[in-house]
Amino acid sequence: MLRVIFTEDDLSQVRVASTADPLWEIANSLDRLQTRRGRWAYAPWYRAAAETLTEPVLRKMVTSLLLPLLPRAAYFPDFLTPPASLDGLEAGIDAVLATPAEQVASELKTLALVHQAPSWAPRLADGDLRADLGIALRTYHQKVIEPHHDLIEKELDSDRAARTRALARGGVDRLLRSFQPLMRWRPPVLEVRYPISRTIRLDGRGLLLTPSYFCWHNAVTLADTQLSPPVLIYPVLRELDRGNPGKVPAAALLGSTRAAVLRATSAGLTTGEIAQQVGIGAPTASHHLTVLRDSGLIATHRAQKVLHVLTPLGAALLRQRPPT
Repeated sequence: MLRVIFTEDDLSQVRVASTADPLWEIANSLDRLQTRRGRWAYAPWYRAAAETLTEPVLRKMVTSLLLPLLPRAAYFPDFLTPPASLDGLEAGIDAVLATPAEQVASELKTLALVHQAPSWAPRLADGDLRADLGIALRTYHQKVIEPHHDLIEKELDSDRAARTRALARGGVDRLLRSFQPLMRWRPPVLEVRYPISRTIRLDGRGLLLTPSYFCWHNAVTLADTQLSPPVLIYPVLRELDRGNPGKVPAAALLGSTRAAVLRATSAGLTTGEIAQQVGIGAPTASHHLTVLRDSGLIATHRAQKVLHVLTPLGAALLRQRPPT
């Protein structure tokens, strides 16, 4: 879990970005390409991207330059997602190319601690490969992300409308509460679903909430908590999240056992309790829970126990009734 600690001054400086950040979208889309988690939600884009990446020049850029810098790991360098990129892709790339050599070298050393660092890392810090990196970022965005602009903007528009409505109806407090179950607002702390335990103290710097089409399941933030402005990249409210799974009953869609596991999570139970209630072994229950979580139907929260709970999408699916 990520804990973001607010002061009174921070509440007056909460902002929601009007659009996605192109460099964060590059980073998050590369993450999507490196895992099967959530692939169902991006199936049309993934098929198109896989075909586009068969182009030899683009594939070489991605495999030899981008993926080594943006691996699916616990860390990637902050200089690859500068705040300037909210002003557009070119502004972001210019900021990446202008990053001081000391910062690039330091962050690449951190990358080497958690993932195999590329052999050419020193050349990037010295500036020799900066132009190549800029070309790779620009080309990847143009060929893999921009062709899906209309679809991405549709999801961003829907999310923007939901956040604007929440802000208008109840100010920042209502806005922060609109992010459940991804985030839980317990003033003065925003608890965010996150793969590791971290704490960010805003200390009057405010918070920039940036929507992302390619961010999946968890929010993402900068590794260095002292960088300003503090930013939280969050997955947009997708069409499926708004509760439109169709009229197929859960058992017909999921199978009777997995549907029973899904129903059991409505009470907020542990894996063992769900296994006992459904009448299956704990390993089997854990497998079904993983599939349901990856599909966005449940969320897992760690309090005194690890509890599995329904998401709005899961609840909407359970509300369906078989036709009479």
